[in-house]
Amino acid sequence: MSYPIETIRHSLAHVMAAAVQKLYPDVKFAGGPAIENGFYYDFDTEHRFSEDDFAKIEKEMRDLIKSNGRFEQRFVSLDEAKQIFANQPYKMEWLNEYDAAGEQLSVYTFRDFVDLCRGPHVESSRDLPRDGFKIRNVAGAYWKGDAKNKILQRIYVDAFASKEELDEFLKMQEEAAARDNRKLGKDMDLFHFEPDYAPGAVFWHDHGYKIYRKLIEYIRHRQELAGYQEISTPSVMDRSLWERSGHWAKYGEHNYSGKTQDGKTFCVKPMSCPGGMLVFGQGIKSYKDLPMYLAEFGKVNRYEAAGGLSGLMRVREFTQDDAHIFCTEEQLEAEVVKILRFIKDIYAKFGFDKISMKLATRKDSEFRIGSDEIWDKAEGALKHALDANGIEYEIAPGDAAFYGPKIDNYLKDALGRTWQCGTVQLDMNLPERFDLSYIGEDGEKHRPIMLHRAMLGSIERFMGILLESTGGNLPLWLSPEPVVVTPISEKFREYAVDVVDALRAAGVYARADLRDEKVNYKIRELSLAKTPIIAVVGEKESADRSVTLRRLGVEKQETVSLDDFVAQMRDAVKMPN
Repeated sequence: MSYPIETIRHSLAHVMAAAVQKLYPDVKFAGGPAIENGFYYDFDTEHRFSEDDFAKIEKEMRDLIKSNGRFEQRFVSLDEAKQIFANQPYKMEWLNEYDAAGEQLSVYTFRDFVDLCRGPHVESSRDLPRDGFKIRNVAGAYWKGDAKNKILQRIYVDAFASKEELDEFLKMQEEAAARDNRKLGKDMDLFHFEPDYAPGAVFWHDHGYKIYRKLIEYIRHRQELAGYQEISTPSVMDRSLWERSGHWAKYGEHNYSGKTQDGKTFCVKPMSCPGGMLVFGQGIKSYKDLPMYLAEFGKVNRYEAAGGLSGLMRVREFTQDDAHIFCTEEQLEAEVVKILRFIKDIYAKFGFDKISMKLATRKDSEFRIGSDEIWDKAEGALKHALDANGIEYEIAPGDAAFYGPKIDNYLKDALGRTWQCGTVQLDMNLPERFDLSYIGEDGEKHRPIMLHRAMLGSIERFMGILLESTGGNLPLWLSPEPVVVTPISEKFREYAVDVVDALRAAGVYARADLRDEKVNYKIRELSLAKTPIIAVVGEKESADRSVTLRRLGVEKQETVSLDDFVAQMRDAVKMPN
C-alpha cells in the first residue's frame, strides 16, 4: 500500500522517538511533526546529542523498521491519557491545558513507544523505507517556541519514500552548500556580518554594494516607465503613528523603539506603509489622480531572534521595494492583474520563469484589524481578480497580513527551491485609519482602496536567492566587475590598460590586474571570485589589437578583435527594459 509522503515522514518521526527511547531510556518527549523534506522530534534528556550519535540512532531505526512493528491507534479519556503519560512532563503539560469536554484523545503505539497523536500513520513499519532517511543535525529549540521555556534538543531528519529520492536531495543539498550566499559573499568579496556589533545587518563591500545598487536602479527604472512616483519617508517616527496604523499592537515584538529625553517614544520603522499614507494624505486628491502609484525603497528594521538569522536570507535590517497603489473600487481588478504581470516580467529578467501564487486569507480576529465585512469584501475582490483572469493559485488560510489579504508570488530557483518574494496586498483598513479620501466625479469625498506591492521584496534576500540560484555567475549587466584584463607579463601591461580604457570609454566597467603574479594564479583567483570574463593579453593580442577571452563556466577560450569585444560588451552590460 502506498502512503502520502507526509504520512511516511510522520511515522518515521515515531520510529525515531522509539529508537531514542530504547537507546536513552531517561528521555522525555515533546513532539515531532512532518515538515518539508523530512521531520523533526524534540527531546529532553541529560545526554547531549551530537553527530557521534547519528549512526547509532539510524541503525536502531532500521532495526525497528525491519521488525515489522504495527502502528496501533486507540482512543482514551483525558484521565486515561494522564495515567499513560504520567512520567512525561511535556505531554502532561499539554493534557493539563487541554479542555477535552468529554472527547476521546487519540493515542498511537509503535513497539514500546506511545505518543499523543491524531495520525494518520502507516499500518506497519514494513511500509516505511529503511534507507530513505538520514539525520541532518541537532539544534536547540524552546519548548512551545517560547524563549522563557526550557531549551530542548531537536533532531532534524531528511526523509523520502526511497533511497534514490534521498540521494538526489542530498546531492542537491551539497550543491546548495557550495552556493550558500555566505560562502559566495566571502569568495566574491561582497559583504560580511558583525554579529557582536550589528547582528542581522549587512556590511556591504564595494562589489556587493554595486550589485545591491544595480538591483534598486533596475526596479527604479522599470517603475518610472510604469508611471510610479518615488517617495522617501523618515526611518524614525513617533509611537502614536504606529498605534494609529496598528503596527504597535499587532507587530510589537518586532519593533525597535526607545524614549527620547523629553519622554516621547519613537519607533524605527518596520514597514513603510504609514509614511506612504501620510504622503497620500497631503493635499486634495481627485478621481482623476487615480490610480496613484507611490514607490519607496524603504530601509526597515525588524527584530528577529538571533537563532533565526541566516546570511542575506534572514536579516534584521533590509530594504524593501515597497509601493502603495491608491485606486477606486472600479479600478481594483485591473490594478491587481497589472501588478501580478509586472512581477512576473521582472522575475523573468532574472531568469526565474517558474512562478506560483497563493491567496493568503485572514487570521483569527485577535491577530488582525478591521471588521469581518471589510475582510469579506477584500478577500472576495482578490479572488475575483484571480478567477476572472484565469490565474492559477492556491489558498493559504491564515497567512494574510494583519491589515488585509494578499497574493504572494513564489519563484523556483535553479536548485528547485521555492521562495516567496513578491506580493500584492489589498488593504481597506489603513485608508480608513488614516482617513484618506479623494473627490469623486460626484464632487463628494470617497475612500480609496489601497494595494501594498513588493516585487523583489527584501533587496538583500532577493540578492541572496539570485546569488545561490546562479552560483554567483550573475548576468553581465548585474555583475560588479564584468571584465578583468590581465597581461601575461609586465611587457604587455600598457596594452592591458589600453583595453580597459577602450571598454570604459564605451560605458563598460573593467579593470586591469597588473599584479606581479603568474597569469594562471590570477585566473584561478578571478574565477573563484566569479569574474564573468577574463581577458588575457600577450604578444599576439598586442600585435593584433585583440583579446583572448575566458568566460566563467565555459571551457573553450576565444580570441576576438578589441573593437568587436568592445561592441559586444557595450550591448551586454545594458540594463534590460
